Amino acid sequence: MFGDLFEEDFPYISEHPIEKGTKSKCVNPEPPPPRGVTNLSGIQNQGGTCYLNSLLQTLHFTPEFREALFALDPEELGSLEDKDDPDAKVRIIPLQLQRLFAQLLLSDQQAASTTDLTDSFGWNNSEEMRQHDVQELNRILFSALESSLVGTSGHDLINRLYHGTIVNHVVCKECENISERQEDFLDLTVAVKNLSGLEEALWSMYVEEEFFDAENLYHCGTCDKLVSATKSARLRKLPPFLTVSLLRFNFDFAKCERYKETGSYTFPLQIDLKPFCEQNELDDSEYLYDLFSVIIHKGGCYGGHYHVYIKDVDHLGNWHLEEDESELVAKSRSLKDLPTVQETDNPLTVLKNILSQEENKLIPVDQLGQKLLASIEISWNKKYRKQHGPLLKFLQAHSDVFLLSSNPSKVSLRRDASPPWTSPVDLEQPLPGAPSQTEELAASGAESAGDQWSEASTEGPHWFDINDSLVEPIQEVDIEKQFQGKESAYMLFYRKTQLQRPLEAQSNPRYKVPSHLLQEVYEANSELQKKRADYDSVLNNLELHLHLGSRYEFYDGALHPSSSRIEECMFNLTIDRRKTLGDLRQLIFQLLGFWEGDLVLSFAKLVPAGLHVCQTLEGDELTLHEIEMTDGEDIFVWNGMEVGGVKIPTGDDTVPILLNILQLTNDSDEEKGHSFVETQHVFPSNAVIGTIFAALASPVGIILVNITGSRVLDLENWTVIPKESLEETIREHGLKDGSSLWIVNSSSYDQSLMMAGGRRVNSLSSFNWMQVKNLCQADSEEEQVKVSATIDTMLLDIRIKAIKELGLQEELVNNSCLRLIDRNGQLLFPVPECYTVAEAEMEMGSLLGLCRGKAPTSTQLFLFFTVGSDFESGIMMEIIVESTITVGECLKRMLEQAGLQGDSWHLRKMDWCFEAGDPLSEENASLSELLISNGETLILLEGKLPPKGFLKVPIWWYHPSLPSGWQENPQDQMNHVTHQVGALRTSPEGGDLHREIPEVIQNEIPFTFVGDVEISEEASVADLKRQAMILPSFLEFSLPSADFLRAWTMESKRPGRLLRNNQQQLKDYKVGGRTQICLEPLQKGENLGPKDMLLRIQMGIPGERAYYPTVDFVWDIVNECTASSLRQGVAAHYGLPVDSIEIAKYFPEKFEWILISSWDLQVSKRKKKKKQENLQIAPYYLKDGDIIGVKNLLVDDNKDFSTLRDDIGKESQTKLFVGKRRRRQAAQLQGGESEPGARGPGQPCRAEAGLSINVGIFR
Repeated sequence: MFGDLFEEDFPYISEHPIEKGTKSKCVNPEPPPPRGVTNLSGIQNQGGTCYLNSLLQTLHFTPEFREALFALDPEELGSLEDKDDPDAKVRIIPLQLQRLFAQLLLSDQQAASTTDLTDSFGWNNSEEMRQHDVQELNRILFSALESSLVGTSGHDLINRLYHGTIVNHVVCKECENISERQEDFLDLTVAVKNLSGLEEALWSMYVEEEFFDAENLYHCGTCDKLVSATKSARLRKLPPFLTVSLLRFNFDFAKCERYKETGSYTFPLQIDLKPFCEQNELDDSEYLYDLFSVIIHKGGCYGGHYHVYIKDVDHLGNWHLEEDESELVAKSRSLKDLPTVQETDNPLTVLKNILSQEENKLIPVDQLGQKLLASIEISWNKKYRKQHGPLLKFLQAHSDVFLLSSNPSKVSLRRDASPPWTSPVDLEQPLPGAPSQTEELAASGAESAGDQWSEASTEGPHWFDINDSLVEPIQEVDIEKQFQGKESAYMLFYRKTQLQRPLEAQSNPRYKVPSHLLQEVYEANSELQKKRADYDSVLNNLELHLHLGSRYEFYDGALHPSSSRIEECMFNLTIDRRKTLGDLRQLIFQLLGFWEGDLVLSFAKLVPAGLHVCQTLEGDELTLHEIEMTDGEDIFVWNGMEVGGVKIPTGDDTVPILLNILQLTNDSDEEKGHSFVETQHVFPSNAVIGTIFAALASPVGIILVNITGSRVLDLENWTVIPKESLEETIREHGLKDGSSLWIVNSSSYDQSLMMAGGRRVNSLSSFNWMQVKNLCQADSEEEQVKVSATIDTMLLDIRIKAIKELGLQEELVNNSCLRLIDRNGQLLFPVPECYTVAEAEMEMGSLLGLCRGKAPTSTQLFLFFTVGSDFESGIMMEIIVESTITVGECLKRMLEQAGLQGDSWHLRKMDWCFEAGDPLSEENASLSELLISNGETLILLEGKLPPKGFLKVPIWWYHPSLPSGWQENPQDQMNHVTHQVGALRTSPEGGDLHREIPEVIQNEIPFTFVGDVEISEEASVADLKRQAMILPSFLEFSLPSADFLRAWTMESKRPGRLLRNNQQQLKDYKVGGRTQICLEPLQKGENLGPKDMLLRIQMGIPGERAYYPTVDFVWDIVNECTASSLRQGVAAHYGLPVDSIEIAKYFPEKFEWILISSWDLQVSKRKKKKKQENLQIAPYYLKDGDIIGVKNLLVDDNKDFSTLRDDIGKESQTKLFVGKRRRRQAAQLQGGESEPGARGPGQPCRAEAGLSINVGIFR
């Protein structure tokens, strides 16, 4: 960009321009850093995937899960190489999990990437940047794994490790009959609110009984009446691994907002579940569980961050804690008693003695320096730096003795001068047929690979805090910090105490890793090593430009080559920055072959004036990095005294500055006036400004400096240097290369300014003008002029002057106005011309547009208006009206100007998000009374406003299957709208599923607009239905009563909220002026209760990806809204056993189905407290009108709920997303403009999106 800047402005600088002639280094991206001293790998955060990272680390540190996944061979899972083959069944998710776990175990990098895994989930960039709930992810990931492993030996992996059962008992107090229901679970969800800890929560769920008495009685099937009863629950089957989700997030119904429970909630390191189990005759050890993972959430209910505390069961990592301050002080004192420490000059011995007292714990390098000072009573810099360099460099140079963390900021002593752990980078390539490390260990009975570090291990469990890429050791007692607060435990993971790990698995990351994954990681580690070596070489190599003093001359304040051949004056040299200055000096001496006198090296720099010597280099023992030598540095090689017999100035204070000097000449031309000459001169930066007159042999006068960079000799571009500032140096005054100075004779100052075409003003730097641009489309000599003005000048005077200076016709004097042009080039509204610049709130120097048309007076308003709500395609019009005009009169004038007729129009304001806002409903009110201000935008919309207190509600006829005899005329067809929303249909309840079904099952759902109903806000839903029934389009249908109509709100062209209560007022349902209602005909009367949920259920056709027609299903949720209850209701509706059906909810906007599992989350049951309605919260959000798919497993083993239409819909959504992204990128390339509809500041956030993982079909 600035490559030829000085060449263009200063072409005369040197006859022999010097160019470095080298290209910038092509440095590859820095390879990922190696593992830290903990020998554990973190996971990179893709933007919002901390929740995913925490759960993946937990699964990785569950050895039984990890090894079960490793046991699945490629013959069962397929190969990733065939993933794009449509005929190959490649189970991508378990394959990518295998690769990720192998990398976490063996890859020599600080953090592994989950990009390949999330790609296998079908996630896009927005999913990876959006944070979700880790409890929701746990369920969805397990479901995806189960679907992926169907038909393999690992089909029961999740079931085998995490599945448990709960049994619910209801005991009748009269006949003592016991009603039993069993529920499955993969994780237990326990309440937090008003509970002290996990054990109390379990006690309330599985020990305390719930009583049915008084008004809350139980219907006993044996007694066939309402009776008193007790309800209880017990754990029937315990899984090997128990997952506990804590309900930290609740809803405050008083404040109508979510909040997070941050009070104290304890949980034990070991828990005994025997009191909560149905059977307790087993050995006590069968009920004991040990905590091994705690996922922690930091933040509030609307955002935050996840990390995890994990217990290293297999001792794969190195667990070393830093010392506290008290231990540090005590050990520092004891170091003084070390024998022979003070008597040796060998720093290696001193440091080894110090670190040997640390029990091989990691300590910061800074603390090591303090310990050294305490032991030998002299700092490292004073005793060893001159000979051995900085402490950190010394430690890195002796990596065979010291172990540094990846930062590197911490250090420990290696045991027996060898690495304390087997680095993954040192893994030997597995040979075909060679025994694995595990087999060798088992055969020889040798200790595990980690036992060489056993002396350094601390007794007790090894816990780590894994926070995305960062892994740090913690103490077990640190878990208590997560009992309460904004950073607190969110999920707990327990394992059976009986589960013991084999000896050969201890400290052995290769244990049971498949050979093909070992080979893959080995190759990746080898590639990493090569990249790090290459990067280190590129990063540490310096290319220096050596300038030979014998080939230079000094003149015009700088050094210049004496030869036109650059290679004779300068050559390039490459050297490692870790070399010393003495090495550089020796290398240069060898290259030159002969040098007479001292060989002095100095930093130099190229400036527009030439080459300048800055600083002489000293300290041959220092490395080039320590003296801060950078790549591309210019080095001047000379004798340190003179160049060509001339003593040259050196140092930063004498850097030559090249200035442009303008002076008035004596030549004159009566027509053109006096001329100026521009010359360039070089001055040292420490020269006093006043010496410029002597250098130019000019009498002392006045110096003006250019402040804008413009070469135009307008006075506003220049400012005078005060007389007292002439004693300042050029650097102090801020002058730099290329600055322009104007030398003026003080005796003829005013004359000189006039000769230059300038004007004499009090302040040379302030604006005293306004710019006026001709927008009248009239011929003019100029397009834009500057009109002199002050803040007290009236806009009328500015306009008259501008017309004259632009040479426009006089007729524009009475038919033009000035309008401010903003920074975006938009023309703003005019203001009254009787205003001054200050009264119009304009800034001096602003750009005004001279436009045709008169400006408003002080009693008038200038308004913008448009017709219709499509502002992008509509034309924005302008009008001037009196502020006292009424809304009705303003509407009439706008209709006339727009060329519209009729009385069915109304006005609305444009709101803050540029949409049609509140209507101007009071036609007799004036614009000033309604606070309409100058420059506002009004919108003309068709339709007459209803009277105050009334609503105008659009009514749509919603007919999934058209009634017989329905005929549409052309006008009806214009109003006919269809929209695809799945398989919503109305059919007789209890219809025969085995009758003949038409081929087209999923039909379009038509909506026909039938008219508007004007109704009071106080009216009921029944009144709305009755008024809709008398609309002309309804008269040909004979509906007995309003009970035969079902009313829905219209949301996104589909039925939204059900208006279930006919007697409820419309205002209670918040039916407003913009609400649209669709009415659905029924075959019999309906009166839904407040706890009745209306669902659409549809049975899948065996062997096909299609469904029978939907059937209305009314589900009573007064007692519970659980998956088990819904399954029982649906099974009873179809007359099928509960265990022989599967159900799923359909999300039409995403074309996805979510399986409603039988092991739904369980919640805490307090005494006398009803159970929470699980299906109405995440992830199902079940509501009226939702579609429930049903699969009859007796005749159909296909558990895939999706249809061909879903596949087409997803493909269309993907194309739409790609198209939007491309348009957004194109808009950014064209000027950074945001896409229409993009959320701007102040607009509401988008709704929360559900989490999903796409899984292939494996049958």
